[in-house]
Formats: sequence, C-alpha cells, structure tokens
Amino acid sequence: MDPYDSGRVRYNHAPADAPRDPWRPAPPPAQPLPSFDAWQSEPVREYGSGSGGGDEPPRRRRIRWGKWLVRGTAAGIVLFILAVIWLAVTAPLSQSLKPPTPPSITLTDASGVPIARRGAIIGAPVDASTLPPHVREAFVAIEDRRFFSHWGIDPRGIARAAWHNMRGGGVREGGSTITQQLAKNAFLDSDRTAARKIREVAIAFWLEAWLSKNEILSRYLSNVYFGDNVYGLTAASQHYFGRKPQNLNVGQAAMLAGLVKAPSRLAPTGNLAGARKRQAVVIGAMEDAGFLTHREAEAVQPQRVLAAAPQAVPTGTYFADWVLPSARDQAGEIRDETKVKTTLDRKLQATAERVIRQAGLKKAQAALVAMRPNGEVVAMVGGKSYADSPFNRATQAKRQPGSTFKLFVYLAAIRAGMTPASTVEDEPVEIAGWKPKNDDGRYLGEITLARAFARSSNVAAARLTQQVGVRNVIKAARDLGISTPIANEATIGLGTSEVSLLELTAAYAAIADGRYPVEAHGLRETAGNKGWLESLTGGQKTIPDEQRAAMLSLLSSSIRGTGRQAALSVPGYGKTGTSQSGRDAWFIGFAGDLVVGVWVGNDDNSPNPGLHGGGIPAQIWRNFMQAALNIQPVVKPVVVEENAVDPEAIIGNGDPVGDLIGGAVDQTADRLRDLGVDIRQSDDGSLIVGPRDRGPPPAPPREERRAPDGEDGGEE
Repeated sequence: MDPYDSGRVRYNHAPADAPRDPWRPAPPPAQPLPSFDAWQSEPVREYGSGSGGGDEPPRRRRIRWGKWLVRGTAAGIVLFILAVIWLAVTAPLSQSLKPPTPPSITLTDASGVPIARRGAIIGAPVDASTLPPHVREAFVAIEDRRFFSHWGIDPRGIARAAWHNMRGGGVREGGSTITQQLAKNAFLDSDRTAARKIREVAIAFWLEAWLSKNEILSRYLSNVYFGDNVYGLTAASQHYFGRKPQNLNVGQAAMLAGLVKAPSRLAPTGNLAGARKRQAVVIGAMEDAGFLTHREAEAVQPQRVLAAAPQAVPTGTYFADWVLPSARDQAGEIRDETKVKTTLDRKLQATAERVIRQAGLKKAQAALVAMRPNGEVVAMVGGKSYADSPFNRATQAKRQPGSTFKLFVYLAAIRAGMTPASTVEDEPVEIAGWKPKNDDGRYLGEITLARAFARSSNVAAARLTQQVGVRNVIKAARDLGISTPIANEATIGLGTSEVSLLELTAAYAAIADGRYPVEAHGLRETAGNKGWLESLTGGQKTIPDEQRAAMLSLLSSSIRGTGRQAALSVPGYGKTGTSQSGRDAWFIGFAGDLVVGVWVGNDDNSPNPGLHGGGIPAQIWRNFMQAALNIQPVVKPVVVEENAVDPEAIIGNGDPVGDLIGGAVDQTADRLRDLGVDIRQSDDGSLIVGPRDRGPPPAPPREERRAPDGEDGGEE
C-alpha cells in the first residue's frame, strides 16, 4: 500500500517538507479526520475484496515466489555445470572409455625373460557380446538383475538390500549395480563413506550417459576381481578352469559369478566347498530370473577346478624384493601392467642357488651376492629357502665382517705410502687397554704387509690402524661405499663394526673396477638417472694405479694364505673373515668379470664352533666361480669339515687345537729351513718341498731372508 494513500484502513501523510517525486502523481488533498463515531461506522475493506490498493499484497507475493523459482533454477544449472566439470576432472571420459586395470609390475632378467611379478594377474579384455548368453546371464542374475533396464542405479535393489540389512542387523547385502561397481573399481577407493557413495552414483550416471550397456558389462567383466590375485574374466577362466571365457559351461560361469561377492574367501583353490555353495546360489538366481528352466538348473553339477600349480613366474625372490623399489621408481606411476628389465642373469642365479644348496650348511644360513665390477648385481641368494624365510641376509642383515674389513686398514696404509713389501711388527700390542691377539697364538716378529695380510694377522692390523690413524681407516671404508656406522676406535681394524654383505661386496668391487665408490644396482643404468648436481658432486674417483696394484697384490697373497680353499686356475683375489666364535664367516673376492661375496652364520648370532671364512664360505665362492667362469678346478677340492678349527676369530683367547696344529706345522717348516730345505706354496695351493737355493745375493734385507709372501702355506 502506498504510504501516502489515505485509504480507510490507515491514514498516513507525508511530512509537509518532504520532497515530491516529479514523476509521481500528486497525492490527493488531505481530508479532515473523521470523528470517532464516523470512523467506527465506516466498513473495513479486506484485501482482495475490491479494487484498488487492496489487490497489491497478493500480487507481490506471487512475484516473490517467482523470483525464488528463477533463483533455484539458476542455482541448479550452476550446480550441474560444476558437477560436469568435477566429473571431467575426477573421472575423465578418456579413462572411462578404456578398461581400468590394477597396477602390476613384471621384472625380467637381463635377456628379457620374466623372473618375478608384483601385483595382479590381469586378463585380456572381453567383449560381452561375444560371450555365450549363459555367461552374461550368470553375472547379471546374481549381481544386477535389472541391469538392462535401469539408468545406473536400481532403487528397488537398494530398497531390498536396505530391508534385508535392517532385518539382519547388519550389512549383509549390497544394492550396487554393475555400473556402480564399475564406477568404484575404475575411479574410487573402497571406503564406505557417504561422500564416496554419492560420487559413485554420480559417476554411474556419467558412465550410463556415455557408454552402452554392452560396453559397461564388458569393462566390468574385464576388471572384476576373482581371488588369487586374478583380475578379469579371461584370467579367471584360465586360472581356475584352464579355458577361455567363450568355452565356459553353465556351472563354471555360475561359480565365477559367485566369486565376485567375496573373492578372497571363496577362491575355489582354497575353499572349493564354499565356492560350490555359492555356485548353487547363482544357479538359483538364474532360474528365478528366467534364464534357466528348472530342469536345466537341476542338471548343473558342482564344478571342479585346476589344482593349484606353481606359477611359471615366481611372485617372490630375494633379488626381486630388493630391486622392486628401484623398479617402481624407474617405471614411475604404475597404472597398468609394466615390465622392467633387471641385471639378473638366470644362469648365474641358478648356479648360486645350487652351490648354496650343496654346501652342507645343516642349521646355518648362507647368503651370496655376485656382481660385475661396475656394481650390476647378476645373482643374489638371501638364504637357504625363500619360502621358509623371505628375510634377505645379503641386504638386510648386518653382521661383523671380521678380517674382511682389513681391506680398508691396508688401503689406508697403502695411501699413507706403504707397499706390500713394507714391514709391520707381528708382536703382541696393547692399545688403550685393548690387547688384540693372533688366534693361533703365534707371532712372527717383523713381517711384510703382504705376509701379514695373507696370514690375517690381528696384531699387525691393530698396529697398522694405530699407525695410520682410525680416521683414515674410516675414510677408506667410506670412500669405498660403506655407509653403516663405524666406531671411532682401534678395534674396527678387526671388523667389529657391522656391515651388510651387499655393501661389503661392492667395496671389493671398487678395487676390481679401479674406481670408487661402486653402487650395487639391479637395473640397467640409463642416461639421466642422476641429476647434473649429483653427477658433478657424487661421481666416481679413480684409484691410482700404484695403489690398486698394491691392493691386488695383497688380495692375491690372501688366496695363497687363509683363502687357499678358494684357489682357482685363473688369477683370483679375495679375503677371508671370521667373527668371534665363528658367529660369522665370510669370503669376498673377484676373478674374471665377477665380484662375489659369501656369508655363512646363524640368524640368532649364536656361535658356530669350527666355522671360519677359509672353510665353507671359501669353498662356496670357489664352486660358484668355477661354474660361472666355466673353468676347471686346480686340484681335487679340499673338503673342510664344518667343525674345522677356526683360524682367525677376531677376538678371543685362541683355540687350543688350532694352536697345536698351526704351531706344529710352522715349527716343522722352520726346522726344515734350518736344514736347508725350502717349503713353498704354488699358485694352485699345493706345497713344494725342495733344497734351498744357497746362491747369492749377499746380505739381503731382513724381509728378503724370510720366506716369500705366503710361503707359510696360509698361516692365519
């Protein structure tokens, strides 16, 4: 109502000084107020009962409702546009039109032959229109009976499931359609939240708008999970029945359709009875839906499946477990089946497994790593049986390396200007209250570094560590790639700081390659693996020729000493190692184009009386090398009993039997030398006894008057 209108309901007058709108008609002249009696006798005008201002409020109310209708329509259009944009981002059409697959990565050896698979076994896509009717009908009957009539969701199915769940007191039945299941498998996770369900419904509508029913069913059957890590009808048909989907009979199709509800629990390879019960339920559903007559349903027999046979491609090995993280990094985001080539050599891997199996380890465990000098791992055994224990003792276990750690002590000494002909005192020493001992109890006085290395003298290594400095020994280890913690004390020279077999073998590979550090890797190196900054700051350095030659000389002398059981018919280099009481026994060395490390011990770190690096580990190394390099043995292999005397435990009071045997041999050799008879060891490990050459030179240096390096036949 116009506030200036003087109708009979209300009398409002504009102030006298109010400005007048020139476009508004002038108000009627003011009328004198009626008396109370006249006002009381005037009939009251009701809205809508006449003409004039009384009709204005209803018209405004209709206009207000019209505005809200327009606003609601506009908001709906905006929400629809936002939903389309959201679906285009989260469920792009390009993704919905191709069958989604779970991630799967297959590792191959160096020649491209598959060696391990991680992830799903994915079958080839199927076209539902080419399948026998009973195969399609089995899935439709049990999963979504009104699939061909709904638009993505089935209200009747949802209501039925809700009623059954309410009566059952829990979630016992689902109301998702085949389209919704495809939406969830293709785009969503398995979280049971309202937001995820809303997205599932929206994407189901989206798929129904863009795909035909046959395309939706085809993609569903191509990617649904059937248990046993098998995805897709093609893979499941082959896995359980050894046939193609087109050849499935009614019972087989019903059994596969029944697995979808609980594939892990109902997989017939592990629960045949449960799978058959579910098969009967599907047959009943097919009969109820009219897909089968009662007589046809009664004629279906319980199905049998193929026996669970070992897979042609193993799903777990020590090497595969170790290389998988690097393979995933190289492959990037894995959205489908991906193949990654590794450095593994299947023949060398088989050889490694064979020599470990034939080593006569009894209760002890063993590990072996074989690599090229550049770090390419070609074989890896992390234990006697992966099935019994997938723990990889080559990469995950860290144990005391014993005398194999002396490599870094002698490298530090060579860097300090010493040579294999330099001398060191092989006499008892005390360092800050620590008194290292040679385990055989024998001390030879001043001897060359070559002889000290060959007999693995503990006191000589301790003296060298003190002489060159602990920090320089640690630096030598770090330079060659040892990353595990190393104690800042003199005892490290005897291998008291723990290290992994893989890392220690790579350190020896640096000597073989002449460059350091060598990084053990299981994938083919490709350009661009390292950034430019890492290439500038983290590249390899070359070992000076004279230093490398000196280290090769030392490692060669060890083969003629404590490592004589590892002798080959070709030049070989290596070092034995034994920790206290035979808890860990090692042999690491190289020959030809292979660097191989071997460890033997118990998982619980318990003692192995008589176990030492020059025994079983050296024999395993030799047997592997002879087969890998295709070379003939030097002599008939020397059998070393498992309870043989430990010649080089790093800490302890010595073994009395070892003292007796070792001392007797050396005393005999010394007496023969006094009588003019020389005893020396040839390259093949055999002993040569003959008259001493008494010719000049006159007054040779002291170290030259002693037996040549390693002539002691392997003093420990």
